Amino acid sequence: MGNAAIGLGAIRAGVGVVTGYPGTPSTEVLETIAKARPNDVYVEWSVNEKVALEVAAGAAYTGTRALVTMKQVGLNVASDPLMSLAYIGIKGGMVVLVADDPGPISSQTEQDTRTFAQYAKLPVFDPATPEEAYEMIGEAFDYSEKYGTPVLFRPTTRVCHACAVIDTDGERREIHAEGFTKDPRWVIFPRLSTAAHAKIEKRNPEIAEEFSTYPRNTVENWGADGKTAKRVIVTGGVNAMYVKEALLALGSPDTRVLKIATPFPFPETLATNFLADAEEVLCVEELDPVLERALLKLCGKRHLHITVRGKLTGDVQAAGENTNENVKAVVAKYLGLETEAPEALPEMPALPARPPVLCAGCPHRASFYAVKVAMQGKKCLFAGDIGCYTLGNAMPLDMTETCLCMGAGVTIGQGVHRGEPDRHAFAFIGDSTFFHTGIPGVINAVYNGTDLTVVVLDNSTTAMTGHQPHPGTGMTMMGDVAEKVSIPKILEAVGVSDIQIVDPLDLPAAIEAAKHAYDVKGVSAIIYKSPCIAVTKPRGTMTITENCISCKKCIKALGCPAIYRESGEVKIDATLCTGCGLCAAVCPVHAIEKGGANA
Repeated sequence: MGNAAIGLGAIRAGVGVVTGYPGTPSTEVLETIAKARPNDVYVEWSVNEKVALEVAAGAAYTGTRALVTMKQVGLNVASDPLMSLAYIGIKGGMVVLVADDPGPISSQTEQDTRTFAQYAKLPVFDPATPEEAYEMIGEAFDYSEKYGTPVLFRPTTRVCHACAVIDTDGERREIHAEGFTKDPRWVIFPRLSTAAHAKIEKRNPEIAEEFSTYPRNTVENWGADGKTAKRVIVTGGVNAMYVKEALLALGSPDTRVLKIATPFPFPETLATNFLADAEEVLCVEELDPVLERALLKLCGKRHLHITVRGKLTGDVQAAGENTNENVKAVVAKYLGLETEAPEALPEMPALPARPPVLCAGCPHRASFYAVKVAMQGKKCLFAGDIGCYTLGNAMPLDMTETCLCMGAGVTIGQGVHRGEPDRHAFAFIGDSTFFHTGIPGVINAVYNGTDLTVVVLDNSTTAMTGHQPHPGTGMTMMGDVAEKVSIPKILEAVGVSDIQIVDPLDLPAAIEAAKHAYDVKGVSAIIYKSPCIAVTKPRGTMTITENCISCKKCIKALGCPAIYRESGEVKIDATLCTGCGLCAAVCPVHAIEKGGANA
């Protein structure tokens, strides 16, 4: 997989410290390094991306090669130290891997890290394939050390999760870190920052010139007269592969293709030479029109009379993920080619609807249901957060009313309460997210005397991204046993005095906990503690008895995927049921009990 290739490439490049926070599509990079690392490579899941970047920066100050991994929204969390680090610089190579998610497939936003690179004035590498990513990660470290700057590495989902056969032979590069040396450069002051900014502005054109000869920025001639074609294409990342496949499918028409692997600083000399005989250029890229804007600037700067087409002209879709099919259509239209209508296929039956849903036996379902029952008829806000529990918004639970970004449920709840003092806010947050960015929001509520109930859904893992450890699990990414960081003790330490710890699958106790919290003045907390069903053993299975009256309350109230109707009867799928017992607690006639199988 592309992420595994990047991880193995980083090991080969001599990386010594690897930090990150899990986030699809980046997660497997760090996990690969953790599994394959030599003994002298340190790996950690940090509590958030800001912490991860700062730990890696410290390692780079010593001359150690450091890698930080995150997804595009995680870069927002890490942006504060990264902007300053761009001025201060580093000694050992430092690569900040930010996996972008066009679509988005599993993210809140379609951010483009290439645009952030321009904003931060940092070089960015944009691999097109897993094979290229394996080689390019080492080259990114080399450029980082040569220019004394962190660099961004931007694989997208289709590169991260594509698979390829790669020859990973090759000795690991030996990096001899000389250690930390006291130097005024490591302390950022306004006077030093002004000088550093000036150096960056002078340095980036030099990097752009070097990128013009970087071997992964390539030109390909297509057709018999590609060298003199008037209509040409500029692309980068995985879109370079879409363009290549489109041209093959279209019979290799006359054109030239420039693949840009380093979108910033933009290789102007290379692009100018490429455009020498062209009259039109089409930019095929995902998310922001980064290459398109760079070419528009270049044409104005060098007085090139060339029509630049792409997202800004409506030739390429402005949002969403590109595909082989839509890129083929764009290229065909641009080159004035007819495309054959696809052969009609027999009509397929409609696929069943598969909305995202909490797993059968997920304790979050019980937590949401308990608060919902307890707060019937009361004016409340149910603020959500990023994680599995975002799915609490789905029917029939219908409980997640806001979801903005990591940790925001706790603070959004405070703002809504300030706007509507008679509305009580319940802020749902997971255990990993609580450590990530939840704690400052709780402190803010305590400090400002806000009425708020913080509901920590503690399932003992980082579930949404693949069950990574966090400070509350007692295990590090390197497999070491660690001191568990106690969520109740943190809450108590920051001034929350009313803290309840309840098993959400004990439904009566869970409901009473919510009722009690509602009546507390100031900040209260409920920790609904029950392990994720994916990291614990099932408790058996539930079965429907002959007492069932087919009221369907178990289906209508819970939405558990293990409970369904067939021929008018309510049934439980024993292959999905984990025996959590929530349905039995909900059944008004006690027609559900442990044991048996009736799938």
